[in-house]
Amino acid sequence: MTVRRLVFATLLLLPAGLAAQQAPPEADRRMAREILAELVAINTTQDSGATRAARALARRLTAAGFPARDVQLAGPRPRNQNLVVRLRGRGKAKPILFLAHLDVVEARREDWSMEPFKLTEQDGYFYGRGTIDIKDEAADLVTNLVRLRRERYVPDRDIIVALTDHEEGGDANGAAWLLANRREWIDAAYVINLDAAGGQMEHGRRLRNPVQTSEKIYATYLLEVTGPGGHSSMPQPGNTIYTLARGLDRLAAYAFPVRLTETTRNFFDRLGGQIGGESGHDLQAIAAGRADSAAIARVSETPMYNSSMRNTCVATMLEAGVAENALPQRARATVQCRLLPGESVAAILDTLARVVGDSAIHVTIKGDPAGALPEEAPESPLNPDVMSAVEAATHALWPDVIVLPVMDPWTTDGIRFRRAGVPVYGVSGVFIDIDEDRAHGRDERVLAEAFYQGVQFNYLLMKALTGAP
Repeated sequence: MTVRRLVFATLLLLPAGLAAQQAPPEADRRMAREILAELVAINTTQDSGATRAARALARRLTAAGFPARDVQLAGPRPRNQNLVVRLRGRGKAKPILFLAHLDVVEARREDWSMEPFKLTEQDGYFYGRGTIDIKDEAADLVTNLVRLRRERYVPDRDIIVALTDHEEGGDANGAAWLLANRREWIDAAYVINLDAAGGQMEHGRRLRNPVQTSEKIYATYLLEVTGPGGHSSMPQPGNTIYTLARGLDRLAAYAFPVRLTETTRNFFDRLGGQIGGESGHDLQAIAAGRADSAAIARVSETPMYNSSMRNTCVATMLEAGVAENALPQRARATVQCRLLPGESVAAILDTLARVVGDSAIHVTIKGDPAGALPEEAPESPLNPDVMSAVEAATHALWPDVIVLPVMDPWTTDGIRFRRAGVPVYGVSGVFIDIDEDRAHGRDERVLAEAFYQGVQFNYLLMKALTGAP
């Protein structure tokens, strides 16, 4: 069956009239807002942990009729509990896991124009820490579980929702802990990870709904030069700072070769078709493997496109010297690289050493890069059932929006499941303006309309992926 026919078949499974609804029914809108307000008000930063939020959601779900055996709390420490909920189905296929996290990065009142741990509605936006990363998605998932339970919906396979702690950092990552200690709770055919970049809009117009099928892995390298030092009144050849600076200049001028994956080839081709013009032609030429150096250079000027088609390495920290009147005995640069799926950390080290071009610059790998080598986090295949279901749910709400696979240049918990052999598809349904992303920043916010539409999108997606004929 072609993808086009799969999309049509999936649309037929959606309840009559549902495609016309841009947002959930009023009662579910209110519930979604209440849950979001409750979550934002609970401080789930690294020092506080996510347990209070997990317990609050568990109470809502049991009150909605979920049996205790299907609402599970567990984690490595009392303050780092993860919530796993199961909506039982007919067992016709392996479950699907929907994933989000409850923890947020720190937010200080003095840095914000309003209270960060209180939901504020203003000028059509919801403000508060976590409104976009990603307590909005946790509220979305719980709202839809309660709605499906109320509707007595029985999926053809179990729907599992995992809401975890310490995705943003810390030593108690919930996804890793569940995989290691409660694998049977979250065992699934694949994961729908709501912690993806979200839908893209420009000046209020919805353009694209990406599906993340792969992520870059980070590896950090140290470039170090040592020397005898001495008094600053008597400069000597071989100043460690100058030697390191010359090597960093050579690194800044270097571009890794273009290498596309199945995901990025599809991404450039579909995006180029939507954009059109010279930029669109360049993107499609790269996808087809026929771009000249001028086209590659033009595309490389856009950071997102550049990072999608090659490895990248950039200096992020410098350390040198101990006193203003002493020649530096040591100069060190920290260089962070983002590697394409399948790249070798050791091979990149060799490349860095060759590019800096000076044996006096000693290149090493800092620590253990991301916990494992990139080869252990393969790209998820473009599953036609998933892609067609996302297209069906997307076009039911936004007929002109295109769905396309993407590789994110950052890392989410999806990578932990890919390493464990479970395919992951990151999709959100919450649209964000491409010129504004306040995640982790001051006055974090989400467009209220986009939040409610995201709730409806994931309701449609859950049904499209699990609807019994």
